[in-house]
Amino acid sequence: MSRSTLADANEHRDWRIYADFAQSLIGIARRLYADEPFGVDLKDTVYALDATTIDLCLSVFPWAPFRETKAAVKLHTLLDLRGNIPSFIHISDGKLHEVNILDELLPEAGAFYVMDRGYTDFARLFQFHQAGSFFVIRAKSNLKIQRRYSHPVDRSTGLICDQTVFLTGFYASQNYDGPLRRIRFNDPSSDHTLVFLTNHFTLPALTITELYRCRWQVELFFKWIKQHLRIKTFFGVSENAVKTQIWIAVSVYVLVAIVKKRLHLPASLYEILQILSLTLFERIPLNQLLTKTEPGPIAPTSLNQLNLLD
Repeated sequence: MSRSTLADANEHRDWRIYADFAQSLIGIARRLYADEPFGVDLKDTVYALDATTIDLCLSVFPWAPFRETKAAVKLHTLLDLRGNIPSFIHISDGKLHEVNILDELLPEAGAFYVMDRGYTDFARLFQFHQAGSFFVIRAKSNLKIQRRYSHPVDRSTGLICDQTVFLTGFYASQNYDGPLRRIRFNDPSSDHTLVFLTNHFTLPALTITELYRCRWQVELFFKWIKQHLRIKTFFGVSENAVKTQIWIAVSVYVLVAIVKKRLHLPASLYEILQILSLTLFERIPLNQLLTKTEPGPIAPTSLNQLNLLD
């Protein structure tokens, strides 16, 4: 198949078809991975929110402005850490700031949202709090707070302090007038001191730090799809073509995750993807192909088939 044929297809077929298909697959995958452990002993749903930038050429993709001489699209992703399944994806031009995506999310009561400090907006975070959701976010260095209470911590674990604080900045205190929990932690692996804010007051402080450590899974998700799926070079140059190709890549990722879970495969997603790409036209059932069992005899499609060399 020629490149121009794929480009024409991506140009004229609405990207929303592929987005809806991906969302349907995501619903299936999340049910399959609902009980999957993710490294923290917690029954609640935990999401990691982040965005990645895909660089483009401004002269070829003028609809996606980023900088004065550069174009880009941003892939905003809310990753369910149980199975690392993307539950929400939004594709924007490069100029959209990450914090604006909080307006697109529908907070889920009882769920945890783990974010980097780029998502610090206390008016938006207060809406999550009012909806019954919990957030864990890194604090900015210039944050103005007033300490009300200090709770005991085990400093041998790397914890430095666990405090109940109130915001004192003029706008911050108006946007979020309730208490927050501030946890300061020295990461022994990197010797970096990190400060976290959360609206959850009952979990152990060390569990909060472990939740933030799990946020790295969304970075690994971005790295995986950029390396193994085609979302850095595109067959078409229109907005529709780019979004189509990205949603197809997301669908492939989720499909492979579904196959892995349903067939109870020990292989990694990358190994499964490689096997499928190399044996795309093999007439072998998936469970035999991916579990390395010997395929059975293939019955002829018709008993009345003529011999060509009779």
